[in-house]
Amino acid sequence: MHRFLADDRARLDKILDSVLTEANRFLSEVDTLPVGTVSPANIAEINISKEGIGALKTLALFKERYAAWMSGSAGPRYYGFVTGGVTPAALAGDWLTSVYDQNSLGSDESIAPQLELETIALLRQLFELPDAYTGSFVTGATMSNFVGLAIARQWVGLKRNINFAEKGLWGTEPSPIFSATPHSSIYKSLSMLGMGRGAITSIPCIPNREAIDISILEEHLRNLNGKPSIVVANAGTVNTVDFDDIAAIAALKTRYTFWLHVDAAFGGFAACSPKYRSLVEGMDLADSITIDAHKWLNVPYDAAIQFTRHLELQAEVFQNAAVYLGQEISSSNFVHLTPENSRRLRAMPSWFTLMAYGKEGYAEIVERNCDLAEWLGKEIGRSETFELLVPVHLNGICFTFKKGKDRASFDLVKAYLKKLKEKGDIFLTPTVYKGTPAIRVSIANWKTTQKDVEIAWRSMQREIEEFI
Repeated sequence: MHRFLADDRARLDKILDSVLTEANRFLSEVDTLPVGTVSPANIAEINISKEGIGALKTLALFKERYAAWMSGSAGPRYYGFVTGGVTPAALAGDWLTSVYDQNSLGSDESIAPQLELETIALLRQLFELPDAYTGSFVTGATMSNFVGLAIARQWVGLKRNINFAEKGLWGTEPSPIFSATPHSSIYKSLSMLGMGRGAITSIPCIPNREAIDISILEEHLRNLNGKPSIVVANAGTVNTVDFDDIAAIAALKTRYTFWLHVDAAFGGFAACSPKYRSLVEGMDLADSITIDAHKWLNVPYDAAIQFTRHLELQAEVFQNAAVYLGQEISSSNFVHLTPENSRRLRAMPSWFTLMAYGKEGYAEIVERNCDLAEWLGKEIGRSETFELLVPVHLNGICFTFKKGKDRASFDLVKAYLKKLKEKGDIFLTPTVYKGTPAIRVSIANWKTTQKDVEIAWRSMQREIEEFI
């Protein structure tokens, strides 16, 4: 055995103690670390050595080269990209995921598939979904949307007597896809699936909303004269956290032939709270659903879940024909259900955190985050400098700032956000809302408190002065 491998095996306890020390250092500081960091302009090149240097020296080198520039994005004042943090129980589960190093492809070599199935069942209970839904863990919302739309593509094909999984899309008529405010990952998924970004027919929104106009959607469905189509509904848009009327869309399925995919990446967590559960009414009637765990579930990257009612169709798309993998189609034989074959036991952090904090724990996180967003939104709305572009919905805020009598340009918005990032008290992201350069706030971290949003608000006010 190579000498450093042998040495590290013999002193594994010391290596893990050193890693624990570094982890404790970071976690004790993460709440006060700069939320976004500015990395060094140039990092000296490094080459792989002939013999290696061993784990402890590698840890020391990592700390020297990179640790100081790791951001506090897992902390309570990171409000960009709807990013959650990591609950203590989820962290424990994630560490053990690497320790056990189980391949969660669905074979009978370990109990890993059963643990994932149990986690999916817990998530169904959290979101109040019926047992008719099967689910699988994937990397993120993009891959969850990809899987849902891949099954939808197969469904449409079979309605047209074409097995797209076998024959492909070559020379076939495009499938109609309707949505009002789809996330960018929907377009990316359609591109990867060969259906094309241009396949989406954009349905107008309700005035001053990002929610679909049901009457116009129905008109498009009626004009198809029975041809199958796909409807992508949104449960929480990125800019304004708006919700389509999912129940009303689902009711249209009694009269028209379409697959209903609900992108509920973070908005689906409204189901955790009695206060907000009505926002996702009808989600349990969808054909496929996207949920992102490394958002409001607050588990480490990467983790998301795809749900569907159509297991057999799913397997038609993703079945892996290798004899050694087994050909049984079941909800636990994950190798036939997503693009991945081998993968880590991604469900374990979710199992840990769901068991540790339960329904009430997640209801509290959701409601506290929403209360804090409402407080910050009121401060922004009262300000003479800032302007709310829409009322605050759930955990998100969409606003801009004024330059004199006019709204700021996109370049000015980016410059302001760059200044906030450099100061390190808060991290926000830019957007454009109905043609207006804007700023997004998304509060989804389990640790965020009133004190954190007050610090963020003071920083937002202080740093705006040179831009107005």
